[in-house]
Amino acid sequence: MSGPNLVDQLKQRFGEAITGANLEAIDPWIEVSPQGLVEVCRHLHDEPGLEFNLLNCISGVDYFQPDEKKAKKFPWDVHLEVVYHMWSLPHKRSLVLKVMLPRWKDDKEGELPEVPTVSGIWRTADWHEREVYDLMGVRFIGHPDPRRILCPEDWVGHPLRRDYEMPLEYHGIRGR
Repeated sequence: MSGPNLVDQLKQRFGEAITGANLEAIDPWIEVSPQGLVEVCRHLHDEPGLEFNLLNCISGVDYFQPDEKKAKKFPWDVHLEVVYHMWSLPHKRSLVLKVMLPRWKDDKEGELPEVPTVSGIWRTADWHEREVYDLMGVRFIGHPDPRRILCPEDWVGHPLRRDYEMPLEYHGIRGR
């Protein structure tokens, strides 16, 4: 868990790269801009006293409501989040970082949003980022091996996006 001191330290050091925080949430989090992500993560990993040396997982969340009737009451602005759960083994504390992204790069439908890779900081990010790319459609710029990891290479779309439509068949095999 992170305290207000960490948020203040990060804001002081990284300024506008720290775009928000909610320390009252069940799983407290700090929001980081895509442009500041790598620098903030490197600091969290390397800084004595912090040493977040374990990246537990990276997840993607789609804040989109495809049903037009329900969309009117949808409490969030439409966006994607990339969520980083990390742990400091030496200090026995966890931290959650979030990066907010538009659903589509430059608001062009079909153009996947982008965030820089953190695989150079935590090796485990390699597979986690590939999974988020594959299932949620977020590109990780600078990733050493940006192939799909769960779906076949020729799969169309990203199955965990809320507007994804499962194909009726794949290579002549009916799925429904």
